[in-house]
Amino acid sequence: MRFSYDTAGSCATRIDIEIEAGLIVSADFIDGCAGNTRAVAALVKGMPVAEAVRRLKGIACQGDTSCPDQLARALETAEMR
Repeated sequence: MRFSYDTAGSCATRIDIEIEAGLIVSADFIDGCAGNTRAVAALVKGMPVAEAVRRLKGIACQGDTSCPDQLARALETAEMR
């Protein structure tokens, strides 16, 4: 499944995600801090969705969210589909 998630409150404006069989195939951040978002995307590749949500949810940067937190929220949204 491929889908896009429009973020709120982070430097990244959108995250394009691909999930297959409960595993993250890819996560591409649009905008944001290139080094950090590419690193997060590389680290979650191949990771179970639930594990990524557990590790990333609640991480704050500027305010009460961050690019990793927004990824966790996007993955939670994907699980509801």
